[in-house]
Amino acid sequence: QVQLVESGGGLVQPGGSLRLSCAASGSIFSRNTMGWYRQAPGKERELVASMTTNGITTLTDSVKGRFSISRDNAKNTVYLQMNSLKPEDTAVYYCNVRWQYISWIEYWGQGTQVTVSS
Repeated sequence: QVQLVESGGGLVQPGGSLRLSCAASGSIFSRNTMGWYRQAPGKERELVASMTTNGITTLTDSVKGRFSISRDNAKNTVYLQMNSLKPEDTAVYYCNVRWQYISWIEYWGQGTQVTVSS
């Protein structure tokens, strides 16, 4: 089994910064994609950012120029640096790891709350 442990969420004022971390453990395929999704109340879960093992990055348009994603492959850890936070970034942020081995396999973290408010 695979476990994802997230940390770094919290309350921050508009314009502030937060850094989320997600450490994966267990039987993880060596070539994978780790990423962050978020779900605001009443909305569907959406991809925020993802990064493959070899560094290919995806960022949703609404966070480009403000958020960045990085990872430490040796530690199976992914980070989300969030700058210039806006109230609309308020959501539960979920870590995800997935890979394709015959079929797609994915695991989710428990989620961490990010609240942007003055």
